Amino acid sequence: MKLTYKQPGRLLSVFLTGLVLALPWGQASAQHDIRGITPTVDTTSGDLTFNLYAFPFNINLPEGSSLQMWGFGDQDAGAGATHGEGEGYGLPQYPGPTLVVTEDVPVTINLTNSGVPNPVSIVVTGHNVTAACTLPEDLCSDGLVTKAANVGEKVTYTFTPTEPGTYIYHSLDGSNPGLHVEMGLLGVLIVRPADGSRTAYGDGTGTDYEQEFLSLLTEVDPEIHLQMERGHVTHFTNSDRFAKVWFVNGRVFPDLFQGDYNELFPHQPYQSLAQAHPGEKVLVRQVNAGQDSHPFHFHGENLRFIGRDGRKLSSDGVVADIGRSDNTINSAPKQAIDAIWEWSGKNLGWDIYGHDTTHVCNPGPDGFGDGTSTYPGEWCADHGKAFPVTLPGAGELSLGGWWSGSPFLGDVGDLPPGEGGLNPFGGYFFVWHSHAEKELTTFDIFPGGSLGAVVVLPPGTPIE
Repeated sequence: MKLTYKQPGRLLSVFLTGLVLALPWGQASAQHDIRGITPTVDTTSGDLTFNLYAFPFNINLPEGSSLQMWGFGDQDAGAGATHGEGEGYGLPQYPGPTLVVTEDVPVTINLTNSGVPNPVSIVVTGHNVTAACTLPEDLCSDGLVTKAANVGEKVTYTFTPTEPGTYIYHSLDGSNPGLHVEMGLLGVLIVRPADGSRTAYGDGTGTDYEQEFLSLLTEVDPEIHLQMERGHVTHFTNSDRFAKVWFVNGRVFPDLFQGDYNELFPHQPYQSLAQAHPGEKVLVRQVNAGQDSHPFHFHGENLRFIGRDGRKLSSDGVVADIGRSDNTINSAPKQAIDAIWEWSGKNLGWDIYGHDTTHVCNPGPDGFGDGTSTYPGEWCADHGKAFPVTLPGAGELSLGGWWSGSPFLGDVGDLPPGEGGLNPFGGYFFVWHSHAEKELTTFDIFPGGSLGAVVVLPPGTPIE
């Protein structure tokens, strides 16, 4: 089978059972960063500040139902919050906006309760946060561990992030611990190193990467959300809670493959389809912000753990060198794991770019193709080796939507009418998913739940 490399610019949206799936690759850029918001300078205090507002809203589930949530947004609902992209997205969302800050730079979060029916607070894991009521002290509640805002009230939280890494922020209800996380008042804080390097923990720590993706795990019991929507706020107890829907970045399969800030999901802006080219290091920020444990499994290659809860796994305090290699992260509640995933196609035993093509592979010192090769990063020991088996004909297969029609990276072969179409660049899809079978369902219907993927795209293909 001859490889035909498909240049960027092909059709990026295709129909599957009548639904347009807007694939998240589009505008060309070499490296992907996690989408989030950065602080702005407060015109009065001069501080770097986030303004967050908490209020109820509804999210969409793929079978057509909706679920009331309580969540954070970065504009007040009563001040004309609108749809948009990136900073100033505005609408309340699940999860809350990803807050991106810099090591050793003080940060302020102004939280206003714009409609949640009991006091809302912010706890930032791994940080010493100082809270103060913006309104007179007697109009601000004492929460379980910090100050909390009743409806119409504001609390200001200040802290200095001293360690790069991945953290969780969430509200903690003083009377019913766990209710606010269940209802969606949670998000991720990313602290980038002060040296500006494209690393998780700073230059020289062995944590450099090309692509970066967030994998935020949560789960909900829909019955609790129904009770909250009816105003039965005091009915919640953890002993009655039984999760039935499992999320990655606030969506469930198949919605989690849609692009960021998709108009179909105005309150669920983050997708979870990771993308990379062969040989690129992917920084996976795996966060369990829920209340249950989740065994999350990564196909394609093992992960190299580099940090946990904002602290690098290091034998000397400098280089992240003692994290294990594993294909599963057993995510405990409120735990954040930073890990590097990399797929190169090394030692597969056949040429992933096509054995009868004219492409060349000139090995560098590490055995991979150097800059003079047609595909830099190809494992040259397998160059020219034939695919090891004879593939059955299309009439003998059940073809998935992401089958390109060819086993070769970058090749899109012939497909029967109506088959395939979701893999316009001929990439390799590897499933990233929960290893608890029930978490691959939504209301006990398979497939659903926390079923994500990474796609390895051929060299030169744009990554959004």
